[in-house]
Amino acid sequence: MKQYLVLSIVILLFGCKSVKVSDKSYTSDQIIIQKVKNNVYRHTTYLQSETFGKVSCNGMVVFDQNEAIIFDTPIDDSTSSELINWIEDSLKCKIIAIIPTHFHEDCLGGLKEFHKHKIPSYASNKTIKYAGLNKYEIPQNGFDNLLELKVGSKKVIAEFNGEGHTRDNIIGYFPSEKVMFGGCLIKETDATKGNLADANVQDWSATVTKIKQKYPDTEVVIPGHGKSGNTALLDYTIKLFK
Repeated sequence: MKQYLVLSIVILLFGCKSVKVSDKSYTSDQIIIQKVKNNVYRHTTYLQSETFGKVSCNGMVVFDQNEAIIFDTPIDDSTSSELINWIEDSLKCKIIAIIPTHFHEDCLGGLKEFHKHKIPSYASNKTIKYAGLNKYEIPQNGFDNLLELKVGSKKVIAEFNGEGHTRDNIIGYFPSEKVMFGGCLIKETDATKGNLADANVQDWSATVTKIKQKYPDTEVVIPGHGKSGNTALLDYTIKLFK
């Protein structure tokens, strides 16, 4: 009788609403991991660059039913190891995929550590090509324009929509939480144009416009560098490169 009473109370309290997941955010000297939504965290590490100094570099972790998928590695193998350990120990999840969003060091600098842990990697075929040409660790599994995976029971999208920051830049989207990982294709509000060494500035605005139209329900946008926001980050990026 007590069991039925407890169950009835739970149903009354929560009904069909999603249950709030506890915040397991984590900070060390090397990495900051912050909750974005119930099943989404942003990981931030720091790259020391000659041109721009110390730069914060973001990635995204999405998870469901004891599985996790990561967009972009931390900047090196040691911080990647720290992220892997946090996901396994704090989220109690098995990492089923790592997805670098383009070929630069801030996206795949720690890829070797994921391969060491037998975690499969996925990237666009262009990213695989350019990673090889630049002597970086090479992602294992390629796709052309669209990759759809499942994490637990939820869909995860990785998609190429056109050139911008690089010729191979993709975005990640987690429909259940309406969160987009824009990577370096998307700028934080008031950011400068940044590293244009491999950029296509002519197509950049059109690419982001296409993304905005394709994902109108987006609520949170995580840029490759800096603070997260909403679709205002897409608007800012479009305007910056017009």
